[in-house]
Amino acid sequence: MNSSLDHTSNPLATRTDAPFSPKSAFPVSESRRALIAAVGGLGAGLGWPAFASDKADPRMSAIAVGLRPVLPPGPLTDLSVRVSARRLDEAVARVFGDFNKPAILPAFDPGRHGARHDVELHRLVVPMVIPETGESVTLSGLLALPVGASGTLPVVSWQHGTILSFGQVPSNMLKLADPTYAVSDAGDSLETLLNIQRFAGQGFAVIAADYVGKGPFRNGRGEAYGVKNVSVQTCLRMLEAGLTAMASRGVRAGPLFLNGWSQGAVNTQWLHQALRGRGVPIAATSVASPFNELTETLRFWAGAQTYPNPPGATPYPESPAWISLCLIVLLGSYELNYGLKGLLENAVAPQFRAFAARYWKTYELRVGSAEPFPSGSNLLVPGFFDRFTHETNSAFLRQVAANTATFWRYDSPIRFHIGLADEGLHPTLAARALAAGGPQTVGVMVPEASHRATFLASLYGSAGSLSGHSNVLEWFNALRQPR
Repeated sequence: MNSSLDHTSNPLATRTDAPFSPKSAFPVSESRRALIAAVGGLGAGLGWPAFASDKADPRMSAIAVGLRPVLPPGPLTDLSVRVSARRLDEAVARVFGDFNKPAILPAFDPGRHGARHDVELHRLVVPMVIPETGESVTLSGLLALPVGASGTLPVVSWQHGTILSFGQVPSNMLKLADPTYAVSDAGDSLETLLNIQRFAGQGFAVIAADYVGKGPFRNGRGEAYGVKNVSVQTCLRMLEAGLTAMASRGVRAGPLFLNGWSQGAVNTQWLHQALRGRGVPIAATSVASPFNELTETLRFWAGAQTYPNPPGATPYPESPAWISLCLIVLLGSYELNYGLKGLLENAVAPQFRAFAARYWKTYELRVGSAEPFPSGSNLLVPGFFDRFTHETNSAFLRQVAANTATFWRYDSPIRFHIGLADEGLHPTLAARALAAGGPQTVGVMVPEASHRATFLASLYGSAGSLSGHSNVLEWFNALRQPR
């Protein structure tokens, strides 16, 4: 088993070598169970009622419908570590400024926003069959629990944003157990760190998927960026695995919350819709910098669609360099997962085809190369959105339109956090879902906020930065009473 985690030097890390066997899953020792029972557990201390560990959660069977193969019983984890609240706060303080650009929030204040609990981080490892292709793959993900948790915990299913690498995944956060490891923007899923500190550090369970084509078990496979069914099933499978792992540790799942940012925001909308279609109740959902109307987003990224500037954003930020890279990953993902053979070749302008083909395979940029670097506005062949250019291009556009997340009536509370200076997503695009979503759909406008700052404000902001709304932690806390 190949892993980027160095478990050999960490006395708190435990590992096995057969990810699907319940006999080899991470054990919870009897002494540890006794200790948890003796101290009463976190859940009892916070006033949540305890449930018998053998009481079935009716949500589990609904979540698992259609997922293959059937999961074995047991923890479904192969590596576990413990991270202190102080370590979490220090790591967040180190990276807070990477998201707070331009600075719309005060600096991180551990006195105000600090974690209250040490956390256990568990790497989930499970099998899945990809619905679009029939492939059998191994998925990894993360389960974060407050140390000593028992009884009932509210659950946050966290969907991370776009990663232009293969290894910056939620499960990599187990590296935090090494006190010498310095988290970085280039090497880590920093948005997952923020969710761990903000939610698990405040008494929630957090479950997150690494996504297909990412993490230590990708085995050379490309990802499924913007591919609806595999993204939904990946999130469902990891939610199923996380809840199963919780139950194996004597922790019952309470109210379910969803949270996602950027790519993870559209995944969260898809996940919400799939869960409600299965009858699974959702306490509340938050999405930040939310992609939803995918066809219009493509046109915006490619410079084929413009919109008036929102109030306070004159001039509107220029399109970032990463837009063209996201377009390449999207094209590669649709070619791979929908069988659109030759899509990259036919959709990309001739002068960038070699660049696009290599980037899709490696996610590497040649620093100092004289090779032309594409922008969103010149990556695609001329006329891509205006006329027939190739059958695979037409099939791609039809599939993107079919995958839209916009037109759904939400029957439980959902907030769309929309940055009014988001360089990657114009507010007009994000607002489409507000008009279609029904009375429980609320837009939270974040003045002067970039793509990243919008997400940061959703977690750490105040009414002053969130147009009069509470942040997501405060909102979820107000709704997390036992079911």
